[in-house]
Amino acid sequence: MSHSQHPVALRLEQRVGGAARLLATVMALPLVDGIFPAMVLAGALSDPAGILEVGLLVFGGSATVAVILAEMSGSRRERVETTLAVGVVVLALAGVEAALAPTIESLLDLAIFERFAALVILAVAAKTASARVGEYLPRPAVIVGLGMLASLDPANAQLVTVPDLSLVLRGVAAAGTGVAFALAVAVTSPWLHDAVDIDRFRFGSAVALGVLGLSVLGFVPSDAPLALAVLAVTALLAFDPGEADEMSEETEDEPSADAVEETDLGPDRAPWL
Repeated sequence: MSHSQHPVALRLEQRVGGAARLLATVMALPLVDGIFPAMVLAGALSDPAGILEVGLLVFGGSATVAVILAEMSGSRRERVETTLAVGVVVLALAGVEAALAPTIESLLDLAIFERFAALVILAVAAKTASARVGEYLPRPAVIVGLGMLASLDPANAQLVTVPDLSLVLRGVAAAGTGVAFALAVAVTSPWLHDAVDIDRFRFGSAVALGVLGLSVLGFVPSDAPLALAVLAVTALLAFDPGEADEMSEETEDEPSADAVEETDLGPDRAPWL
């Protein structure tokens, strides 16, 4: 089970098992559940701040941090290699979905669909904050599906054979931001494991996701990256390097098994000699 008690990580771990599979599932979930396409269609990637918000909160969110710090074992190099392998797949899928976005956009009334996209983000935020609340909320894929049905407008449908290169690059940049964040966590994981309160970071990330959803609905000014500000404050509050130093000192003070054996018995007092 997840040592962080992250609701999303706990639920997914019961289904997939294994840290590598769990990380792949967590990072690819926005692509499978339709969260990322919904954000693309809602115009969340229209500026650099939006790209950072989607990358850090959707792909590199608290569930990704929880899996890397609390679930993945092995050396730092093994964690980085696993994260990089997952990241390559996420980047490729994000590019494909961004390329298909104009075709999907022609089928929908975006004014209606954007409201459902915001509801998806708010639902994910609620599921991240509380496992109990998440039990009563529909899956993001269900909300996206209902949004597509409610906003379906096939009158202007057209097959876009030439992808919007700018949109594809922005989609890959958003996914790349999340992958870069995950790699940074993997590189520093031996230190961050004891220096970060994962559950505090989880709750703050849920608040940041909620702010992002409200900005899509228009309740929060979109020109002010408030979600990034909330995430930055969350990272500061969840970060406690003193805790890591204390854990390191305790580890150094504890004698090793070999040292205990040599102290208790001594080289000349071994019972088998």
